[in-house]
Amino acid sequence: MPLAVNALELVVRVPALRYNSGMTWDIHGHDWAVSLLKEHTKTDKLRHAYLITGAQGVGRRTLALAFVKALNCVQPLGQGLPCGTCTTCQQIARQVYPDLSVIEPEEGHKDIRIEQVRTLRRSLVLAPYQARYRVALLLDFQRITLGAANALLKTLEEPPPKAVIILTADAQESLLPTIVSRCEVLRLRPMPVQAAESFLEEQKGLSQLDARLLAHITSGRLGAALKLHADPQALINRQQVLDDMAGLLPASRRERFAYVEAEMKQSRKRRENLSKIISIWLTFWRDVFICASGSDIPLVNIDREPYIRAVAEQVDLASAQSVMVSLEEGLKQLDVYVNARLLAENLLLLWPRIPRLVV
Repeated sequence: MPLAVNALELVVRVPALRYNSGMTWDIHGHDWAVSLLKEHTKTDKLRHAYLITGAQGVGRRTLALAFVKALNCVQPLGQGLPCGTCTTCQQIARQVYPDLSVIEPEEGHKDIRIEQVRTLRRSLVLAPYQARYRVALLLDFQRITLGAANALLKTLEEPPPKAVIILTADAQESLLPTIVSRCEVLRLRPMPVQAAESFLEEQKGLSQLDARLLAHITSGRLGAALKLHADPQALINRQQVLDDMAGLLPASRRERFAYVEAEMKQSRKRRENLSKIISIWLTFWRDVFICASGSDIPLVNIDREPYIRAVAEQVDLASAQSVMVSLEEGLKQLDVYVNARLLAENLLLLWPRIPRLVV
């Protein structure tokens, strides 16, 4: 299920580039980042902390783990070139390596908590068990409490020897500037949609139709595209949400509220389910906004293009933008535990009523 990206991020054009396999790192679309990190595997270039940012599914974790392999591989093919087959590389790939600590929000919690950081700090001061470096990988670092962030800041200010800290986050702007300033920052961007489409078809064996659809749905985020391809039910769910949208646009207030009530009853994970729905709504209205503006930027929901263009003829640019902004704000509110049902009802109230369209 595609996750929401800030509307302004979605419309940024990225020039077409040539891509290879990441010079044996098996990383695609981020050759500059691989080249930089390969250089940093040299002892005199290594930084004690790195921050990898970008939209979810763009390859933040994959790049981080490849860097950890390059630092600790026991049978390297060359400087900064992990073999990928030794026990160390395989354990790192599975995130079970004894000198690798992976920190992320635990089940039942939406944030990285201070207790997790305190435990990590105690482990980082110890010498590595068997590796050259003890590495801490903190995923989705934008989901850290202020207390936990300040606790980690102390470690960043006085880093232990033989320790490397890698943070991944959606954007550096969502983090404390004092933490960002102490890290080497790598900002990953999605591949151009056409390049992602070619990669999925030629390198991963997807059909031309599937490759094109997945490249557009994920806006060039290869990790997200491959995850969707491996989860057919997620694609079915997306189709259902878009089908429901076509019925909701001409619907009355009562009918829209009935839809929300039914959705709230269907899933135990109401908040998570609504987040996925709102994310798909956002891609739809982003496409409407692009069509209404007359831009030639690639659409996300290319399989719904005729209907999207028909809707764009019924709304003005300001209305489409207003809905987009409300949906982005809705995702933020959902993240701070606003009542899910009330939020969904309020969002649907803001949608313009559009006559049933036949395309």
